Amino acid sequence: MRGGWEVGAAAGGSLLLCAALLAVGCALGLRLGRGLGAADRGALAWLCFDALVHFALEGPFVYLSLVGNITDSDALIASLWKEYGKADARWLYLDPTIVSLEILTVVLGGFLALVLIYAIVKEKHYRHFIQITLCVCELYGGWMTFCPDWLMGSPNLNTNNWLYFWVYLVFFNGVWVLIPGLLLWQSWVELKKMHHKGFNSGKKFQ
Repeated sequence: MRGGWEVGAAAGGSLLLCAALLAVGCALGLRLGRGLGAADRGALAWLCFDALVHFALEGPFVYLSLVGNITDSDALIASLWKEYGKADARWLYLDPTIVSLEILTVVLGGFLALVLIYAIVKEKHYRHFIQITLCVCELYGGWMTFCPDWLMGSPNLNTNNWLYFWVYLVFFNGVWVLIPGLLLWQSWVELKKMHHKGFNSGKKFQ
């Protein structure tokens, strides 16, 4: 894999912005989760970060893509997407699949993240229904982002540079596979516990 280990100013700025959003998301999540268990506090930290990414980063991407394209934009946020576009060229122009998925992600994914935050904090009965729905949406978005390009031989993906491949493509996209997967597992375990509890309670009254 070619490419030096130097990180340019554009890459550094983009990574710093992502780190700042992560810090804000974690701070909000941990504050909202005071008094809850560690798993729920961790989930809230992730969901706050997730919502911030959907609304603050992907929302502007959708807007800029619909009114023109990222390459020709002088907007400050466009510089982040131009940097990511070095790893996946489809983000630089109006790629119908990418923009369609991002519209779904911003509108549905962002809204579901906010609803799930509320459901966890207020301990609502619909928490795991929303959690499963959101996680499936996130995993579907990841699959449909890459599968069409893989089927064509990945012509738009730059895998020759360590930063673009391992950080931009593998790490940043892998996080949106790993954590939704863990949250799905959490929902599975909790629903199983509820089922056994309800079943055992029902047997007592027979």
